[in-house]
Amino acid sequence: QVQLVESGGGLVQPGGSLRLSCAASGSIFSIYRMGWFRQAPGKEREFVAAISWSDSSTYYADSVKGRFTISRDNAKNTVTLQMNSLKPEDAAVYYCNADIRPSSTPRIVLRYWGQGTQVTVSS
Repeated sequence: QVQLVESGGGLVQPGGSLRLSCAASGSIFSIYRMGWFRQAPGKEREFVAAISWSDSSTYYADSVKGRFTISRDNAKNTVTLQMNSLKPEDAAVYYCNADIRPSSTPRIVLRYWGQGTQVTVSS
């Protein structure tokens, strides 16, 4: 079993900052990549950012480039999303996801999802 637990959502004013964290735990053989998606009401879930576990390569949606920073802590199997200069359009439920080789099937990469954390941007 692999679990992803997110933390750090909340209410922030436009222009403010929030930090989201996601910790992976359980029977993990290795992590390939971790990242974040978000889903606003009435919209499809969209990619936000991702980071490679092997070389720390990072990937961002155009809408967040220059404002969001993703980082990882290999020792803690944790990924963090630092969100600065938040806009009302950034409001959404943010979902952590991870591409992991579980110990039970180390030859297969499976995608896991967290439960989601709400980010509200409003004055």
